[in-house]
Amino acid sequence: MKDKTVVVTGASSGIGEELAVLLAEKGARVVLAARDEVALARVKQRCEKAGGQALIVPTDVSDPESCRRLMARAVEAFGGIDVLVNNAGLTMRGRFEEVTDLSVFERLLRVNYLGAVYCTHHALASLKARRGLVVAVSSLTGKSGVPGRTGYAGSKHAMQGFFDSLRIELLGTGVDVLVASPGFVATPIRARALGPDGKTGHPDVAEEKGARIMDARTCARFILRAMERRDREWVMMPAPRVMLALKALAPGLIDRLAAWKIKNAPP
Repeated sequence: MKDKTVVVTGASSGIGEELAVLLAEKGARVVLAARDEVALARVKQRCEKAGGQALIVPTDVSDPESCRRLMARAVEAFGGIDVLVNNAGLTMRGRFEEVTDLSVFERLLRVNYLGAVYCTHHALASLKARRGLVVAVSSLTGKSGVPGRTGYAGSKHAMQGFFDSLRIELLGTGVDVLVASPGFVATPIRARALGPDGKTGHPDVAEEKGARIMDARTCARFILRAMERRDREWVMMPAPRVMLALKALAPGLIDRLAAWKIKNAPP
């Protein structure tokens, strides 16, 4: 990653922040994108202290014009884009039957799915010129449904399908596509989860149910390693990989296991 230009969305906290700092330690030029300019300034300082260059571009990924400006600014500043990390995300918690504000599903799609589509579209020409890499930070819920996560899982399934299709379209261009699928990670996104009423303040209760929680820096290290190898996929931890393999053989069993895992969570 030395001397590579890497655009990271959702870079103001969590996985995006830690990945940006790790990239800076490798000598990358990091373009930091998120809505919170104050938080981005803090991350920029961490990146520069780590030895990399960092550029702040306040961005709302749900706005296609904002995504276009982000990529144009990266190209203007550094001459091109080598890697795009689509990390910006929004989550939801609540059973579908209790949803009172259906607009929450559109909000999830606009950030998690369309935000990645917009950014990738506007970066693609530069990525092709540099035979670059597109990274989609998805989720295990993008591979298998989870109760209480219908909106989030739907947006991540859309993301998975889009990038799987794009990978095939880009065969022979030199551009690779990596889909990273973390599970439970200790990041601020979970504390800001949307609820069935469309309002924030519905924190994830995974810790209370004994789930294994990975810290953001460890997760970022795994993703960076997959980026350096230009892998097509990274799935967090061995147990989920086994479950995904079993899903093709015994989907009903996997459904029951998922329901059992979250059965004590409040709606």
